Amino acid sequence: MSTLPQTATAIAAAFAAGEVSAREIASATLERIADRNPLLNAYTEVTSGRALVEAEALDAARARGDAIRPLAAVPYAVKNLFDIAGITTLAGARLLAANPPAEADAMLVQRLHKAGGLLTGALNMDALAYGFTTENTHYGVTRNPHDTARTAGGSSGGSGAAVAAGLVPLALGSDTNGSIRVPASLCGIYGLKPTYGRLSRSGSFPFVHSFDHLGPLAACTEDLALAYDAMQGTDAADPACAQRPPEPCLDQLARGLDGLRVARLGGYFDDNAGPLARAASRYAAQVLGSSGDIELPEVAAARAAAFIITAAEGGALHLDALRERPDDFEPLSRERLTAGALLPATWVTRAQRLRAWFREQALAAFRDVDLLIAPATPVTATLLGQETVDINGRMLPTRPNMGLLTQPISFIGLPVAVAPLWLEGSALPIGVQLIAPPWREDICLRAAWALQQIAVSPAPTFPGTKP
Repeated sequence: MSTLPQTATAIAAAFAAGEVSAREIASATLERIADRNPLLNAYTEVTSGRALVEAEALDAARARGDAIRPLAAVPYAVKNLFDIAGITTLAGARLLAANPPAEADAMLVQRLHKAGGLLTGALNMDALAYGFTTENTHYGVTRNPHDTARTAGGSSGGSGAAVAAGLVPLALGSDTNGSIRVPASLCGIYGLKPTYGRLSRSGSFPFVHSFDHLGPLAACTEDLALAYDAMQGTDAADPACAQRPPEPCLDQLARGLDGLRVARLGGYFDDNAGPLARAASRYAAQVLGSSGDIELPEVAAARAAAFIITAAEGGALHLDALRERPDDFEPLSRERLTAGALLPATWVTRAQRLRAWFREQALAAFRDVDLLIAPATPVTATLLGQETVDINGRMLPTRPNMGLLTQPISFIGLPVAVAPLWLEGSALPIGVQLIAPPWREDICLRAAWALQQIAVSPAPTFPGTKP
């Protein structure tokens, strides 16, 4: 082929049809990573040897006439908090660099391998997943492919940048307070935070056990659903992983909005969104046929509760290391982890009570609607090193407040897809959250697919690379 396919679905189809070999796909992908990654700093490790070995095995299997797997020959990469056999799991932290290599792949990596994926490496992130900008003091900043002076978001910034720059069509990230949704919004790609407990977390480094999620990022909804479908399944190694049978979504996408009742979240979600973010959510509401705006009660209090639980669980997890090796922590998050470890137990208890109450209020809203729309980030990608951001006349610290709109949804475990929009007059993308009731990832993805049919994104530009 003169031009190799770019999307996961197109790659898998071309391989199945015998139009391209897995070796060709792997080699072209590794060349692209070598060319573009030095500027982006999306990867912390490239697994070239493994990708080529996996490709050779796929080519041999196809030659034997074996069944073609759903992700056959599709390159992907994972946030470096996923275990990769033979590689030390960094979780973005120098603190972990001396740990022994992982003995086995994380469960989701195993499932993507079984589906035929080609693992190309581990991706940069905010240290210990505590941040929204992937400005990593020890492993370097990750740059946004649409403007390399700007952040790719975080904490799954390497995942967002790798997909947005076309290095790989798929990447895995984690989302505790917005760490898939923020990079998806700022990098102009699609992301899925599934229901809490839907996808196994075994073999991944934790941040906040009670609301850590893992999920995919991709350049289109079809690829997002393809990866999500391949990763579903129960796992006894993750106690939170629900005993539910897989519910494939790829074949559901073309249903679009058929029969769905849609509303837009106002109130807090307007007050904490800049003008472009509000315009994006209103545009999405218009084209998706929203019946109007609704407000959830006490969203600011819910966000505060999420902040407290995050700090307390994250601080407790690292308390011994904070005492013994404080200099090995990321300076941008060390004090927040230390403060979290010192929070009074009564605060955490009250935060957990509010969490349960707020979840009931959100579930009540779904009695009347099937899908809720909200902005994903308050603003577009900020400049690297930018300490504050103007949100409706309030100057707020950048790193914690890029999650203003995602955090209240995260800690109650709802499934959310992010769809990117390129609004007239903006040189940068911004995303909207498409929020559904628990276990209804199909609704999120159908809505994202419907927006994808309407939104026409400009071809991404990438400075300093080969055409």
